[in-house]
Amino acid sequence: MSPSRSDASRSHSDVFLSYAADDAAWTTTLAEHLKGHGLKPFFDQWCIESGQVVIHQVERALLASTNGIAVISPASLRDVRAMDEYAVLATAAADNGFRFIPVLLGHVAVPPFAAHRVWRDFSDATGTEFTDKVAELAAVIAGRPAPTGGTPAPENVTATHRSPLRPVTAPEEPAFVVCYAPADAEYGRQLTEQLRAARLPVWSTSDLRPGDAHFWTIRQQLRYAVAIVVVMTPEAQDSDDVTRMILEGQVHGRPFVPLLLDGEVNYHLAANWHVDARDGDLLDEAELELLRLLHQDVAQGRPAGLPEARRTPGGGPTVPVGRLSAPAGLERLRARLAEDEYEHADLLTTRLVLEAAGRLTEGWLSARHAAKVPLELLAGIDALWAGRSRGRQGFDRQLATVPASGRRGPRFPEVGAALGWRDTAEAAVPRLYRDFAQRAGPGRRSGFFPTLRDPGHENDPDWYDRWSSTVLAVHARLREGKARPW
Repeated sequence: MSPSRSDASRSHSDVFLSYAADDAAWTTTLAEHLKGHGLKPFFDQWCIESGQVVIHQVERALLASTNGIAVISPASLRDVRAMDEYAVLATAAADNGFRFIPVLLGHVAVPPFAAHRVWRDFSDATGTEFTDKVAELAAVIAGRPAPTGGTPAPENVTATHRSPLRPVTAPEEPAFVVCYAPADAEYGRQLTEQLRAARLPVWSTSDLRPGDAHFWTIRQQLRYAVAIVVVMTPEAQDSDDVTRMILEGQVHGRPFVPLLLDGEVNYHLAANWHVDARDGDLLDEAELELLRLLHQDVAQGRPAGLPEARRTPGGGPTVPVGRLSAPAGLERLRARLAEDEYEHADLLTTRLVLEAAGRLTEGWLSARHAAKVPLELLAGIDALWAGRSRGRQGFDRQLATVPASGRRGPRFPEVGAALGWRDTAEAAVPRLYRDFAQRAGPGRRSGFFPTLRDPGHENDPDWYDRWSSTVLAVHARLREGKARPW
């Protein structure tokens, strides 16, 4: 039975329901099910009495609510009133933490104003599927733990727009963030359950809840992660989403615990120790204990105590490392730059150059190694940086900013000072990559990128010498080849 209009209009509402007139019957069903979960939805057909000024009642309800559901359908995208309400919901979500939950009907494409939020698609939801989805919405709105079990919602990994820029704050509890490709979702689910059973804090994209700002929430978890657990498979190697998560973690200096489930070691993690899980098993007790100790180290601000990467007697990896082809790498670089993810693009550039020289595992170059890097690749890299930044970034800009001095070229401290990597030739360079990258500033100082730094090796005592050798070797390669990579 529907609540009386007079009682509903005076009572607090848990969630504001916005919809088009053509979707009123479906929204009535949704409202009734939410009420069955103990919630008080603001549904205008229940809450606005005859004779009241509708727009004023709606505005008051919007301002008083902390959650809103936008029922998005082909009809609603043609409904001026519904679109106006959606705009208010989206603005409230951006400005003051209002939870804006897009609910899709009629196989409609997600409109841009909602595409950075985690949505739920009810287009074909009937029976148990409908009630399960409503139960999840009700739990989120009430602030209760979401129902567990089942397959993670596909909407959790299909956001199409990046969240608006806002400061990334720490989560309530930093966690082990488990990254995996959709094809590996079942193993990822079992792994997260194992870590929870071991009383370790854990998070994955399956924990995204309706209304979360998709990219912002993932970035929040990664930046403050205890460690990032990457399930390595060929599908993960090819996944842009997994690559983004690895790069974000590396930018912010988070520890990594890669698990090799199938195929080769991910080329972004070539320098890291990894768990060999190619038998399909989960972590053993010794490996779980390692994670417990790692959790203690991070919680107490100590350096992460992880084993060294396994090496052959000749110094190479014991398991083959995946290859990053130049065409695929350049395409990924183009995509990161198009998203203005300059730090991600910077690390990807380093990987491309090291891969071309066959030095991914070692993480640095001498002049002899740099001679193996094709000038065409360096030109391609430079063209992408220069094109995106209107000539302000790239190797050619760096060479113009740091003119050659003598036959051997400039000293590395002079290079760093000229490109803004340090204040003066005598000043120190920030040890952590995230602090170093901030020196580029909001306007991104001309010539700052690419830096050719490799955070994966920056716990090594000789990281600075290796980095300086790499930069000078690549610059010399360009000069000696008289390459002008524009």
